[in-house]
Amino acid sequence: QVQLVEYGGGLVQAGDSLRLSCAASGRTVSSRAMGWFRQAPGKEREFLAAISGGGDSTTYADSVKDRFTISRDNAKNTVYLQMNTLKPEDTAVYYCAARRVGYSAVYSTVNGYAYWGQGTQVTVSS
Repeated sequence: QVQLVEYGGGLVQAGDSLRLSCAASGRTVSSRAMGWFRQAPGKEREFLAAISGGGDSTTYADSVKDRFTISRDNAKNTVYLQMNTLKPEDTAVYYCAARRVGYSAVYSTVNGYAYWGQGTQVTVSS
């Protein structure tokens, strides 16, 4: 079992940067791949980025790969999403997710993740 709490959302202007953090509980966090997703009103939850348990492998959605960077600090049980050059279309609730213990490889679909945070709102004004 793992619990996830996201931090760092807020209201920013187009072109600004924002860093989201996801604090994970439990002693097995480093054995799990982690991911970031987002969901805008009326839309399906969208994959953004994932990082392997050891942090040596990452994958991104094409829509954000040149602007967003995922990283993790296993000593702090925390995963980050650095978001640069934000656009109004990035407005959404952002979720952190964790795979089951032992599933350390990156994965890019919702059904690959067993645990989810409550989400943090990111609003980008034009």
